[in-house]
Amino acid sequence: MTGGSMKKYVLWFAQEHVDFRQAEIASLLRLWNIPMSTPANHNPERPFWVVEMQNDEAARKLASRSMSLRCIFELWAQSGQGLAHFHETLRAHIETHRPALAPYFGANNSFKVTVETFNKHFSLKEKVAKIETMQYLPAEGPVNLQTPDVHYWYVEFWGLDPMNVPERPHDVLFGRWVADGKRDMINEISLKNRKFIGNTSMDPQLSLLMANQGLVRGGDLVLDPFAGSGSLLVAAAKFGAYVIGADIDYMIVHGKSKPTRVNQKVRAEDESIYANLQQYGCGGLFVDVLIADFSRSIWAGGMVFDSIITDPPYGIREATERIEFKTQRRATAMTEDAVHYPSTSPYQLCQMYQDLLQFSARHLKLGGRLVCWFPMLRKDLDADVLPRHKCLQLVANSEQPLSGYSSRRLLTYEKISDNESDFDAFEMPDTVVENFRERYFTQLAEDNGTRKERRQALREVGRTEAKRRGKRQQPDGKWRYTQDVLEAK
Repeated sequence: MTGGSMKKYVLWFAQEHVDFRQAEIASLLRLWNIPMSTPANHNPERPFWVVEMQNDEAARKLASRSMSLRCIFELWAQSGQGLAHFHETLRAHIETHRPALAPYFGANNSFKVTVETFNKHFSLKEKVAKIETMQYLPAEGPVNLQTPDVHYWYVEFWGLDPMNVPERPHDVLFGRWVADGKRDMINEISLKNRKFIGNTSMDPQLSLLMANQGLVRGGDLVLDPFAGSGSLLVAAAKFGAYVIGADIDYMIVHGKSKPTRVNQKVRAEDESIYANLQQYGCGGLFVDVLIADFSRSIWAGGMVFDSIITDPPYGIREATERIEFKTQRRATAMTEDAVHYPSTSPYQLCQMYQDLLQFSARHLKLGGRLVCWFPMLRKDLDADVLPRHKCLQLVANSEQPLSGYSSRRLLTYEKISDNESDFDAFEMPDTVVENFRERYFTQLAEDNGTRKERRQALREVGRTEAKRRGKRQQPDGKWRYTQDVLEAK
């Protein structure tokens, strides 16, 4: 416990999507209006953050929506000066705050101690030995490993580098569990069991992270203008928002696209985005999914959304398309009463993001958020290529590496101005972004060539070493010792 009304807590994270933690936690603090402070030496890459919040209720609120958090526990003791100092610190904390802690140690309260380590493995026997070193805990109740009334956490942090494990832990922490994160929702909407999926259905954890960064609340109206199979609509609806989507692909919107699951030849008749929302008990929050070309807005000027969360196509796994506009009718065109299937043309990446940010400036509420993915080659990370708009402030920028040479960044913008004269104030250098697809496949070919050259070089080293040891390549391609070498041995 600390002075004033603030208490120390430990945020214990799952060790995945590390670059997204800061943005998600900041968004949830904003969503719930929770004050939180971190120490000067705060390192967001660590699996735990030591923070200060007002009370357990604030901690539970934060954990109730987080996809990054494993749990939060109230910090009772922390030491980076060895185990002896840690035990001294914990004993002193218990003695100093015994009246406030007494309810947790009562005979009617069952308890459990969880031993957790990072970057070092402990056997069950070693974990039990750690627990036995804390016999001084004045817990009088019975042990209950399944449903304890009080759950204590003991954590040892052995650094971040698995190739350089220190002789003693960098940090040892102990505290009382307060709340688990909401990571069970990731499995709840798993793609493995989802009714309708497509080639580019968004990973459940990332889709829920996007909804959190979009500050999606119950009763909000959320749009995905590149809806695809509706993964982002599912995530927003799980948080109570009304969802509406659009996509240029007739087949995917109507659930008639080619099946993506192995051994599935034909889609079931009831596969659809709406069926997904019904599967998760969110059918009543489905507004509609429209077939629309985003480059030609179908929305009335007064249409306002609370959040826009989307994953635009990059032209790699899904084509970037728009309806082709023709200024004159060709002589060979079909008659006007015939069924017409409009032709499409490439939707350039720079133009797509210009349309997206300008649309968001017009149709987001003030304070509303746009959350979208932006593709990049990793060699461009230092370049100033991110889209900008006068009405939208970039509040978060997280990277998800996709390969050794490419990644995508999750950009979160917040609308800060309703000045109509600035609605078209978009900026983005198009020299790097415009030919992203061509540059992506050029880099892929170069990388594959480099790997091939490395393999050939390694094979040549192997051949040289085999010859040096007296081996010769046989007709079957294998290298063996010659008969005179075998006789000499």
